[in-house]
Amino acid sequence: MATKFKKLLNIDRKAYTGIFKPVNKAKYKGKINNIVYRSSWEKKFMLYCDRTPGVVEWGSEEIIIPYRSLGGNIIRRYFPDFYMKTKQKNGTFKKFLVEIKPKYQTKKPKLLKRKTTKYYKQLHTYLKNESKWKTAEAWCRKHGMEFIILTEDHLKTF
Repeated sequence: MATKFKKLLNIDRKAYTGIFKPVNKAKYKGKINNIVYRSSWEKKFMLYCDRTPGVVEWGSEEIIIPYRSLGGNIIRRYFPDFYMKTKQKNGTFKKFLVEIKPKYQTKKPKLLKRKTTKYYKQLHTYLKNESKWKTAEAWCRKHGMEFIILTEDHLKTF
């Protein structure tokens, strides 16, 4: 019964994934035959990069940034969702690393009346993301780039 109800409401708990095929192949920097999106938001951003003339090159999960795990003992690898190079109105170029996340994962979860398993999972995700993002910001400063996080609010305008 619950499955029929979910189908009626078009609710799908599975991630919206697929392979993206760019129209403007010369703009893509990376392995062009394996461009994977893991959400409808990522697909929307890929379409934006591929179709927008001001985006001169882009890539998906092509850059690797080492970062320390939450405990600080293990070095892990962070693959930001996107690399993007844009041409500015004054003729200069600007490079970005872009992470796409649900807005709730960009903020520390609020503790309600008691600490639940859900709270601890959300806190762990937030702290892990924060660790990655601080490292990515430093990496971008070192490489003359800007690190940005886009949420569903930003992607509404694309």
